[in-house]
Amino acid sequence: MKIALGTDHAGFEFKNQLVSILVGQGVDIFEVGAFSYDANDDYPDFAEAVARAVADGKAERGILVCGSGVGASIAANKVRGVRAAMCHDTYSAHQGVEHDDMNVLCMGARIVGIELAREVANAFLGAIFSGEPRHARRLTKVIAIEAAS
Repeated sequence: MKIALGTDHAGFEFKNQLVSILVGQGVDIFEVGAFSYDANDDYPDFAEAVARAVADGKAERGILVCGSGVGASIAANKVRGVRAAMCHDTYSAHQGVEHDDMNVLCMGARIVGIELAREVANAFLGAIFSGEPRHARRLTKVIAIEAAS
C-alpha cells in the first residue's frame, strides 16, 4: 500500500521519526513535504498535497501531521473524495476505515507521542472498509452530500 505523508513545521521532526518507523515496517511512503523545517509554512499546503495524492490515486491512503491534527483534517476534507479524520487512539483509527472508509489519517505532533502515533498509524493502515450494508449505505449518503456541494 502506498501512503502519501505530509506535515507542516509543527510536525516536521515527528514526521521524520514516523517515516523512519513506517519504512522500517515495509510501508511504501510517498512524501509530499515539508522537506525542511520552515516555521512560516502553512498546513493547508501539505494537507492539500496529501489529499490530492489520495484523490488522484497516486496513493491509496494518506497521513497528515500538524500541531493538533485539526487544521490538517479540515483542509484535507475540502478535496473531493477524501475522508480525513483526526485520530489519536487506535480504535478510532481502525474504526474510521472499517465503518466510514476513512482514507486520510490526521494526527497532532503536539498531542501524541511517537510510539502512540506508530500504533495509531498501524491500526489505520491495517484496517479495511467492511462494506457491510449499513456502512455502505451511510458512505453513499456522505458521498452524496459531497457531490451536492
